[in-house]
Amino acid sequence: MLTVQPHLRTRRPSPTTVEYTVSTSPHLTISLHVLIFVTLLFRIIVGLAVLLLLYSRYALNTNSFPSSAYDTAPSLFSEEYIWYTLHQILLTPVGTFFLKASARIPLIILLPVALLTLYTIFLRIHTTESLLVLRGLGIQTSTSSATYLSSATTRFIPTAKIQDVLVNEAFKGFEVRYYLVIVVDGEEDVVVVFPRLLPRRKIVEKVWRGAKACLHY
Repeated sequence: MLTVQPHLRTRRPSPTTVEYTVSTSPHLTISLHVLIFVTLLFRIIVGLAVLLLLYSRYALNTNSFPSSAYDTAPSLFSEEYIWYTLHQILLTPVGTFFLKASARIPLIILLPVALLTLYTIFLRIHTTESLLVLRGLGIQTSTSSATYLSSATTRFIPTAKIQDVLVNEAFKGFEVRYYLVIVVDGEEDVVVVFPRLLPRRKIVEKVWRGAKACLHY
């Protein structure tokens, strides 16, 4: 429900500009907004739980287990306030549970599982790739990153460097996949458009015809 098959969205800001976006993001409805919010909340809770588990193990290994609360709370916008908050959490029943749990899990298992969980939390739900065609200027391709920790990969190719825009075909497993490529002057390899999603032939041909028309007419 959170993702769908890659579909095409077309936007024309001006007669000489067209943007093609292929995405696995479905049309947002009220129920989908609620589901995305619940998913985000779940990720935050799991992430905080993993971090607390790691900090609990750190506190045990460094003999910094809190025996009592601070006399006074430090300034809210200071680094000490973070350690004060963690100290207070470990004094609660929840903190005691995490201390016991972290002590029972071998470090060789705890660290890889914790890192894998944190990486999974930051994975993007949807993949979005776009092709922006600017007549007289060039083409810009963009691919969203796999995680929220990095930005999208973007490249601009000036019109003078574009030799052609083609539809190629290749085997992927036991099926033939069609993909859009840009032949760039002076480069041995072609630039593949929508490289992660590789949308179906109907979308590829529609984008190819639109891009060619915008570039040359």
